[in-house]
Amino acid sequence: MNKGVPTPRAERLHFKAKGAADHGVYSKEDIIRIVREEEIEFVRLQFTDIFGMLKNVAITASQIEKAVSNQCMFDGSSIEGFVRIDESDQYLYPDLKSFRVFPWRPSHGKVARLICDVYNTDGTPSWATPLRAQAGDPEGQRHGLRPLQCGPGGGVLPVQDRRGGQAHHPDQRRGGLLRPGPLDHGESTRREICMALEQMDFEIEASHHECAQGQHEIDFKYAEALHAADNIMTFKLAVKTLAQRNGLHATFMPKPIFGIAGSGMHTNMSLFRNGKTPSTTPTIPAACPKRRTASSPDCSTMCGAWRR
Repeated sequence: MNKGVPTPRAERLHFKAKGAADHGVYSKEDIIRIVREEEIEFVRLQFTDIFGMLKNVAITASQIEKAVSNQCMFDGSSIEGFVRIDESDQYLYPDLKSFRVFPWRPSHGKVARLICDVYNTDGTPSWATPLRAQAGDPEGQRHGLRPLQCGPGGGVLPVQDRRGGQAHHPDQRRGGLLRPGPLDHGESTRREICMALEQMDFEIEASHHECAQGQHEIDFKYAEALHAADNIMTFKLAVKTLAQRNGLHATFMPKPIFGIAGSGMHTNMSLFRNGKTPSTTPTIPAACPKRRTASSPDCSTMCGAWRR
């Protein structure tokens, strides 16, 4: 490697320093080079179905040039709600900004991911991918507003022990709101999740035990609606993976256990102009001629991401 040329790791740290909202700017050549130099063996091409469930196609490193050139295909007719059997061929178009290496995978045989749009063979985007349904907000942009910013209360979730492969009711004595260890038996797993997410450029603002037994919350910084929805899918994957690795089972179901507090996601939403929210000025009616509602497309991208 030439002296003075930053390594891929140094580049990622530089991208991270730019802020979570930027998520770095990778070119096709950057990703191909990083995969080779970092000895990444697999890349997961991820997308979300109409039920908000994460899907992926895993490719080996030898196929990365095809992937970043939008040449990887899958059978869309096998995904419920996508296309008919005679329209089965669909393409995955990666969002290059979403390239990340999974920190929980071993250093030998690394695994990375790219979040993808789904396209038809005629080059038109598929209508069936909810996380990519709202890529921009022309109405707001015409009035000088940045796209809707969403700050999810990133995961109020119960974590339960696994016994014999089945999740069971957590010990009634475990934890309580804001209780630390040793009463909070999930503290070490929650800390591991936070550290893994920070390595994937999340800005973790807080984490703590919640009210119910075995229930935890991790809050991360707001982002534009599309980016925030992608973050939720990454967050869920990290939580479930690391919980399972520690002998636990994590669920995002709203009411998994009778008699104790359920789980949900609260989302703070805001619009900005010149670094300030227009709601603090008297011009808000003119700035926002169409009032945002829970059924707006930006809100729909969030709702579709938070299931099970």
